[in-house]
Amino acid sequence: MKKDEELIRKLTDLIKETESNHVKWKIICQTTDYNDANSKPKECIDGEIWTVDECFVSYECTYKGEHFLMITYEMIHSNGKEQKSSSFVFLPPLGIRLFDLHVLLPYSVSNSKMLTYVVHSLWVLLLKKYKKHDDKIELEIESRELTID
Repeated sequence: MKKDEELIRKLTDLIKETESNHVKWKIICQTTDYNDANSKPKECIDGEIWTVDECFVSYECTYKGEHFLMITYEMIHSNGKEQKSSSFVFLPPLGIRLFDLHVLLPYSVSNSKMLTYVVHSLWVLLLKKYKKHDDKIELEIESRELTID
């Protein structure tokens, strides 16, 4: 079985267990989303100016006696009328918790629409539970700066 299919199955199980309050999560999110729009990088693509944002999210829990760590990355381009994004999913070893694409790339998992959907479903569930002050969800959101070289 391919790694992305294994991850989809594991995340689907984790979603069910989280809904049943059997999993405690530690989530760390770093995003440029809330930064001043004037300070965000801009790119000119096909004659249009696009504002660039990025977001890293670290999902950490213990499941079936094993420590689980997944980091996701999304880069979002918006021009005021539309948005485009690209996303990556990483399964780094437990010692690597850096929000740095160059460090994480060797641990990337082949992404698919289904994997993106399942990761998004987990994110939505965790936010929903956090908003209800669920003590099994620990969430930290931090601002970050984005520089495009």
